[in-house]
Amino acid sequence: MDEFTPTVGVSSTRPADMPEDHSALPVWNAENWFYEDWPVGQRIRSLRRTIGESDSHLFNTLVVDIHPYVQDQMFAEREGIFGRRLVAGAFVFSAGLGLVATNCVNAFSYGYDKLRFIKPVFIGDTIYTIRTNMEKTPRYKDLGLIRASYQVFKTEGELVLYCEHLQTVKYKNPADFAGNTEK
Repeated sequence: MDEFTPTVGVSSTRPADMPEDHSALPVWNAENWFYEDWPVGQRIRSLRRTIGESDSHLFNTLVVDIHPYVQDQMFAEREGIFGRRLVAGAFVFSAGLGLVATNCVNAFSYGYDKLRFIKPVFIGDTIYTIRTNMEKTPRYKDLGLIRASYQVFKTEGELVLYCEHLQTVKYKNPADFAGNTEK
């Protein structure tokens, strides 16, 4: 057994197709938090990420977003209302949420509400995200529903995107929620 104990609830998925001593190791950034472990009101902040030309172009190519505001430098400079190219809102959403995403093996995305693109993001802007656990609701026999807000900021605190993420998360002790679930 390793002399170091994980500090953030990491566990192993124990895959059978690798050596047993490897599969027993905790998986980096794969939390095993349960519904009971997500405190309402908890806030976390991501590291920052600068969105480069290649990041923007690769995303646009991948999703076939060829709108002139995100792909045509001459249009954006000469005819666009911002005078320069935008980063696609879908990329700001994806990257912003990815900055605070966990690999919790007990949580599953249920959907997003209230997605708003508040201010434009341009190539070369640096973003970061703050996630706030807003509420928890017992929902299913084995899973509760967690609502968290995501606020994506650029530069020094300018809010550019807001949304709420709904996740279903396994209960550690499903019997504790018997009779309190919606479904």
